[in-house]
Amino acid sequence: MEDEESATLFLYILEMRGEQMASEFTDYMRKILQRKGVSQQQMFRSADISEKYGYKLVSGEKHTRQRDLLIKLGIAAHFTEKELSEALILYGMAPLYQQNARDVVLIRALNDGVREIADVNELLESAGYERLYESKREK
Repeated sequence: MEDEESATLFLYILEMRGEQMASEFTDYMRKILQRKGVSQQQMFRSADISEKYGYKLVSGEKHTRQRDLLIKLGIAAHFTEKELSEALILYGMAPLYQQNARDVVLIRALNDGVREIADVNELLESAGYERLYESKREK
């Protein structure tokens, strides 16, 4: 009985932490977008993510395991490397990492002010890496 109660408590704590992280991510995204003067709608369009799905991602109603989707949102919203890494962490994903060669291409693109997903994808491809995740409707 005690093990069952412990497991239930553990699952509850995980669920609460997940909700807290989603709230922190949502607040962070809204704050950065407002500071940069970029609307969520503009960000979703530039990232080629449907508005309906994008709003659900940012609000925490939906969750993705596709780190590239969040990277696309950050690029589309003109995030810096630091801002994008913080958003990834708040979402529960790995930040951009200097020891990951593909991430280094992304970091350079951000630091060089590359703001178009197509341009970032060209940089990735020319370096021999996969393009940022594309949904079926993008292909």
